[in-house]
Parts: sequence; structure tokens; C-alpha cells
Amino acid sequence: MKYLDRKYFIWLFVGVSAIIYVILLLIFPIESEQKTFIYYLKPLPMVVTGDLIFFFVFVEFMWKWKIFYDWLIPIPNIQGTWKGAIHSTWVDPKTNTTPNPIPVILTIKQTLLNTSCVMRTAEMESYSFTSGFVINKENQILRLFYSYDSIPKQTVKDRSPQHFGTMMFNISISAKGNKELTGEYWTGRKTTGVVNLKFWKKELINKYPEKLGKHPVSQIRNENTDNNS
Repeated sequence: MKYLDRKYFIWLFVGVSAIIYVILLLIFPIESEQKTFIYYLKPLPMVVTGDLIFFFVFVEFMWKWKIFYDWLIPIPNIQGTWKGAIHSTWVDPKTNTTPNPIPVILTIKQTLLNTSCVMRTAEMESYSFTSGFVINKENQILRLFYSYDSIPKQTVKDRSPQHFGTMMFNISISAKGNKELTGEYWTGRKTTGVVNLKFWKKELINKYPEKLGKHPVSQIRNENTDNNS
């Protein structure tokens, strides 16, 4: 697997297999007159089953344990909901200005083999369709990248059509465990921007919280409509 130290994982896997084998011998002892080579091979199918169960549990859950981080698993556990702001370089043709910071949340669902990201604002939702990590310990580089499909609400598609883009985050984890994502994005609409996020909660939020605020472009246009009416 890509995101683990194979040498250490092989030793861990061999150790787990040995423990399972010994436990099976204790649970199902072999009579002294039956102690032949063939009889010692009989527990092996159950050992293989135990290995498969361990592999599944490790890939889905155990890899997140802090005891494995860095020496065995180089990628951090960043699953959960993040919140922050998008600083877009897009220029509103009606006001000829860039929008104020856009409130945003990012939910990350993560296993050892797969990472999925969903970003939400008051106007759109974007879903990752490919993702990965860039890891270079010598140069102190730890990044998350993903490509996404952005789907705006029907009410804003006249100025914000559906599009594809790519996001690249630098992952920062302090000694106290505080996590931050700072990155940039590029889209097929030739727009760019910067996104700053902080870890919010472990729960995966599947809806943009209205309390975080409205989209600044919609807010300004609504205010202008009210002033002109």
C-alpha cells in the first residue's frame, strides 16, 4: 500500500499471524499422538481468516491510532469537518470587485486507502472524484490534493455554472494537536483562490450551517435589489 511503511507493516502482519496461530493452538490443543506436521498446518485457514479480518479493521479504523503515526503510517488522520473561508480572485462583473471572504466547510471522510472531500458554501457543493497526499519528510512537505466537481444551486447557475477544479492543501498540525489546512485552488472557469480552514469537529456535517453566514455575492446583490426597490 502507498501510505504505509511496508517493511514495518510486514513485521506487524507476521506478528499478528503468529499471535493468532498460538491462540488457536491454545483453544484447540493437539493431542500428543497427533502432533505431526500435517496437524500443525490445520489452523492455517483460520489464521488466514484472522489476517483478513485484521487487515480490514486496520485499513478502516486502526491506522488512525496515534501509536502508528509517522513510523508506520505517514499520513495524518484529518477526518472530520473543517471550517474557514475562501478568498477568491473572481471579479464580480456587476461591481468590478472581488467578493469578501466566503464562509465554507469541508468534510473529509478517510480510510487508509481512500479519502473523499466535500466542500460546501451557501451557494454550492463540490465533491472530490480523485484525491491523494504528497509526502516528503526531507523537505517537510505534507499536502492533500483532490480534484472536484462543483455543483452550484439552481438559483445562482446564471453567474456560477457547474465546473471542475483542483485543490491543494498544506497540512499543519501543531504540537498541541491543532490542525489547519491552507491551500489554493484552480478551476476550469479560470478562477483561482486561497482557502484557509481549521479543524472544527469529528462529526461529518452534510449540510452547510446557515449560522456561518450567507455568500457575500448573494448578500451584496440582495442588498442592492432592496435599495433599488
